[in-house]
Amino acid sequence: MKKMINKPENIVNEMVAGMIKAYPNSLEAVADMPIVVRKEKKSGKVALVSGGGSGHEPSHAGFVGYGMLDGAVAGEVFTSPSADKVYEAIKAVNGGAGVLLVIKNYSGDVMNFEMAAEMAGMEDIPVKRIIVNDDIAVENSTYTVGRRGIAGTVLVHKIVGAAAEKGYSLDDLEVLGNKVISNLKTMGMSLTPCYVPTTGKLSFELPEDEVEIGLGIHGEPGTHREKFQGADAHIDYLLDKILAESKINGEEVAVLVNGLGETTLMELFIINNRVADVLKEKNIKVVDTIVGNYMTSLDMGGFSISILKLDEEMKELLMAKADTPAFKRF
Repeated sequence: MKKMINKPENIVNEMVAGMIKAYPNSLEAVADMPIVVRKEKKSGKVALVSGGGSGHEPSHAGFVGYGMLDGAVAGEVFTSPSADKVYEAIKAVNGGAGVLLVIKNYSGDVMNFEMAAEMAGMEDIPVKRIIVNDDIAVENSTYTVGRRGIAGTVLVHKIVGAAAEKGYSLDDLEVLGNKVISNLKTMGMSLTPCYVPTTGKLSFELPEDEVEIGLGIHGEPGTHREKFQGADAHIDYLLDKILAESKINGEEVAVLVNGLGETTLMELFIINNRVADVLKEKNIKVVDTIVGNYMTSLDMGGFSISILKLDEEMKELLMAKADTPAFKRF
């Protein structure tokens, strides 16, 4: 399979270098490490750091900027970033008010980010963490104790990032972040595996006429495989599962229809067409819809649907200004 890369071992560093050169006025790297931070650090503001294995672009470096993250750490493809790199990111973004770590629930990510927080604490940098576990498909899966963190993490970045810009304290951001996570449900499915350039292999095998429901963003197994039935049938299944867990009772919601890399915008808008119609039939008011590739899995075919149950605080912060390479709101 042809991919526009040079040496597999240089993928992450070359990607980060190219991103910095694309946005030189707003982003910079930390030393020679795959760490992207805001070029202008805001003193006195709680800083947000996230990250994870590469291959999920634009997550997470694409969300570094005003109203979202202050720093993002990139690991190797589908590999958690090391604790020392997370530690360097914490030091780089700290503006004196502490640092909040936004961690997707994977064992390696949780362990390394927590180790970095302990290292920062030895230098008297206040650090707190929130762990995103929005994937309702499975629990205690490959690389995970509990539910996985997937595309809904982007909505956490947006809301908590806006609150940080407004001057929320570190403690208040931790409370807000956990509130967002508790009201956030996601489930997805895969149509095709992805090609992992560092191994030169497909991430898994899937017959042409089958899909995998609830698949993880690293190719972890989902709930089951079934014959492909066309868009609406699969969308309805995912929505039934998500809404059963969301327990919406008159609240407004935000919707994220996220592509996994290969799925076209044409398909994503077809998916959203069905999502919007079903929610309208159920008298669920959608106040914000986001459609696109926000947390991918290299070139995997598939998508996920996230539904966030909103209160007034979350709604206001969701609609607040953001200016990052991958997400803008004015």
